[in-house]
Amino acid sequence: MKLLTLLIFATLLVADTYPNFTNKDYIHIQNKAGKIAKNRAQDYQKTIASLKKMPKSKQLAKVNFYLNQLLPQYDDVIQKQEDYWATPKEFLMTGFGDCEDYVIIKYFSLLKLGFDKDKLFFTTVDEKYIGGYHMVLSYFEKEGESPLILDNLSFRILKLETREDLDVDVFINADGVYKMNKKNKLRKIQDYSPKFKDLLRKVKKES
Repeated sequence: MKLLTLLIFATLLVADTYPNFTNKDYIHIQNKAGKIAKNRAQDYQKTIASLKKMPKSKQLAKVNFYLNQLLPQYDDVIQKQEDYWATPKEFLMTGFGDCEDYVIIKYFSLLKLGFDKDKLFFTTVDEKYIGGYHMVLSYFEKEGESPLILDNLSFRILKLETREDLDVDVFINADGVYKMNKKNKLRKIQDYSPKFKDLLRKVKKES
């Protein structure tokens, strides 16, 4: 638990800058993944910087729309393994990702823009119309209200209560794993998510 606390603290120290790219990073990306990947990273950094003075509602919409334009692909095709949580830098380098990867890059992009980490949650759901496991990013804008949902399957940001296609399982962030009751209150069921812990460790190495 002490190690997890240190990981969270270290990650939060760089939350307002990560993911950040230097000229050295761009050269490395081009050498490893090509010019298109380098251009993608440069465009990301420029785009997120351009949103900093916008109202929170516009930042949410812009981040969701912009990052949804990255192409979807399953983990076993990109990473040669299932259920791999890519860091934002890994996602931007490949240019492809699955639902978790969209959630992760949106989460860190919003932290970079100054959003409160305590209001953002990775959210696992059952997508009832398509069928099967899916992940979205929840933003609890106001206490006691249904969270807003950022979804790579939709360019619209809607409240969870209006998303009849989603059957929610759990909410995850750096502080633990939660279930939500009918009054939109969260109850902790685990102290931490192993996958989230591993993600923070990878982010810390990249920062």
